[in-house]
Amino acid sequence: MLYPLKFKPRFKERIWGGNMLAERMGKKLPEGKKIGESWELSGVQGDISVVSNGKLKGNNLEELVEVYMGELVGDKVYEKFGVEFPLLIKLIDAHDVLSIQVHPDDELARERHNSYGKTEMWYVVDNQPGAFLYVGFKNKVSREQYLEAVGNGTLPELLEKYEVKPGDAYFIPAGTIHAIGKGLLVAEIQQTSDITYRVDDWGRVDDKGNPRELHTALAVDAIDFGEPKDLNVTAKPVVNGTVNIADCVYFTTNEIELDGTMERDYALLDSFVIYMCLEGSLKVGYPGGEETLSRGETMLVPAEIDSVTLTGKGNLLEVYVK
Repeated sequence: MLYPLKFKPRFKERIWGGNMLAERMGKKLPEGKKIGESWELSGVQGDISVVSNGKLKGNNLEELVEVYMGELVGDKVYEKFGVEFPLLIKLIDAHDVLSIQVHPDDELARERHNSYGKTEMWYVVDNQPGAFLYVGFKNKVSREQYLEAVGNGTLPELLEKYEVKPGDAYFIPAGTIHAIGKGLLVAEIQQTSDITYRVDDWGRVDDKGNPRELHTALAVDAIDFGEPKDLNVTAKPVVNGTVNIADCVYFTTNEIELDGTMERDYALLDSFVIYMCLEGSLKVGYPGGEETLSRGETMLVPAEIDSVTLTGKGNLLEVYVK
């Protein structure tokens, strides 16, 4: 029988990265580098996650899906995605503000990049005072108004700006223009895609004085210029209960506030389950034994495990595919 799997994080150096992943989440980061992202669970080619615990240690995620198929990811997930794991799970340390950007939907990504699009969600883990997110347009904006703002450097004025605190959550459908402000530690759940169109990078340059590439022409066809939507999906957690945060065709995300013992029954789910431990420490019991999960760690519970017992104290995100 399979068991709950943990993986080696894949660290990504970013111009806007910092040290919060070490300070707040206990990650052992490479010295002297600005680490902006920890890819906790990835099926992206070139960055496929490798198991760090148990008898399957050293095997990568794609190899395991190839061998165990529906037992690992769920029959319907395997039928749809094959050996490609459908979600990418990250922790993001925005020491500085990220670029204003947008991601294509499935149709445009398939046409341009032979890839899935990128719908995602953010959960704020920690923040500096006054930290904010840009999510979508403030008012309805036309293509022409958008291009004019890009040209004259006033794009940020068109965007909805939210001051945020730990526990806040936002759903970001593909086509939504967005940016993460500085001083934020964010958990991100997204489709398996690494396609980003940057449209404004705040005039930033690298250590050689060069600006990063912008993708203005590509982005304009990806942006949703429809009526603005309220994308704040923050929910009040319930002790030893689950509260839904995001629910879409790509993923479902719940928040769990654990203090004691809690049973989770997945017998009817037909999907893997991912736990992101954002605070505290706990044990995950299953029919074959138990595994520990601590702050900053992410765990994949195989689809063939019908139930688990969570014991301890902590804050979790629970993610699966319906």
